[in-house]
Amino acid sequence: MIARVSKGMLAFYVGITTFLTLILVLFSFLHAYHIAHWWKVLVETRVFFIPLIFYILVIATGFGFLAYLLILLFRKRIYGDIEEKLRLLAAGNYESPLIQEEIPHSKENHYVETIDKDIRECARKMQEMSGELQLLNSRPQLVDGQTKEEILEVERHRLARELHDSVSQQLFAAMMMLSAINEKAKKDHLPETQQKQLAMVTDIINASQSEMRALLLHLRPISLEGKSLRQGIEQLLKELQSKIKIDLKWDAEDVSLPTGIEDQLFRVVQELLSNTLRHAKAKELEVYLHKIDQNVLLRVIDDGVGFDTSQQKAGSYGLMNIRERIAGIGGTLKIISFKGQGTSIEIKVPVVNQPNAFDDGN
Repeated sequence: MIARVSKGMLAFYVGITTFLTLILVLFSFLHAYHIAHWWKVLVETRVFFIPLIFYILVIATGFGFLAYLLILLFRKRIYGDIEEKLRLLAAGNYESPLIQEEIPHSKENHYVETIDKDIRECARKMQEMSGELQLLNSRPQLVDGQTKEEILEVERHRLARELHDSVSQQLFAAMMMLSAINEKAKKDHLPETQQKQLAMVTDIINASQSEMRALLLHLRPISLEGKSLRQGIEQLLKELQSKIKIDLKWDAEDVSLPTGIEDQLFRVVQELLSNTLRHAKAKELEVYLHKIDQNVLLRVIDDGVGFDTSQQKAGSYGLMNIRERIAGIGGTLKIISFKGQGTSIEIKVPVVNQPNAFDDGN
């Protein structure tokens, strides 16, 4: 019954039942004494200047509230462990001791015990699926004798080199020429309108240079090249800090993950940084990497323009790629963003214990 009807509705029913019972008792009492118009007694009879009906309502409400508390305590005692296990399961903590712990058997909670067994079985299967996904993801996929990663890396190198040698250099030259023109315009006291137009062109070229830096960051080599995930992220952020005016904060610790999974997370960090630089217009960016229980937690936070997560927008294609990457390694992705208030992206990847399973696919 509790599972089908909400606590509030049960408390409401108890309150209504109490009210009707008190009215019935009062009616029976007055009827026994042959008092007509019993309903007037409810309104006209006063105790401490307050009508009797008010006291009946207060008593009924009190019984309803008491019933609500009792139902809440009963439900917490019976279903509290189940709810906590479901929260851990949804968060990806498949190896949590609480999930593996059996709920004590009793006749009262035989139904709960059955649910508990199903939850532990789901946790075991989801853990196996995460391990299989990570194993498959770590194995190189060959195309004409080359892995996809090698083909993509060669193409990225080529595009990055061509952009740097052509467009990037031309933007730099245009910026230098505009700086000289702006200085001459100030010395020659050109009209304010023309100076504003020159300033607008300067801002556009500045924005184009920032966009180009973000694209080059996205196209740079995407492997860790023997470095740990923490070292790769720190090197990436330090290079970014030296090239782009943005306040960077990071706190990364060494985490133990298969090489293929670390490469995927590193690519995700690159994608997130590229999206932030190209679309967020952020002044501050924070990156955190920690291991919490049996999960690796990666969090990227910016103070940019934000966006409505329910709508498609610029950069949504990049986020879709990130979702696919994270799903491919058995992780979860949570995005919190509001317009004008920045964006927080939290990635959680379970650490699945499969000795040597991930390094045999090379």
